[in-house]
Amino acid sequence: MRNILIIIVLSFLVILGFKYLNPNTATIDGITDSTADELNNATSEPIDFDDIAPTYVDLSPISTSTLQSVPQVITSSSFTCDGRQHCSQMTSCAEATYFNNNCPNTKMDGNNDGVPCESQWCQ
Repeated sequence: MRNILIIIVLSFLVILGFKYLNPNTATIDGITDSTADELNNATSEPIDFDDIAPTYVDLSPISTSTLQSVPQVITSSSFTCDGRQHCSQMTSCAEATYFNNNCPNTKMDGNNDGVPCESQWCQ
């Protein structure tokens, strides 16, 4: 299985190499000859911004009760999946949340509500 994976990756790299080394599709900074011709032949008319639909952003304040019900998303790189699965192996709610969201085979969310270790760390 490992040999097949290596063959697939090498095949992909060979195909990718031919794509970039083929003189018929030579590019300069990602612009092909045909794209450069199109850019050179383009007229310098100004863009009509009246035809672009506006984008609205809701800037209304969020209540604190709404924030308390939203699970905390942890994107810290200080945690790594190392095989731990249980709450007794964690040292904080942040660590338990990271493991629960990013690591396989964790056993920390018994009621499947998205909050791990509720009786120990995430109260």
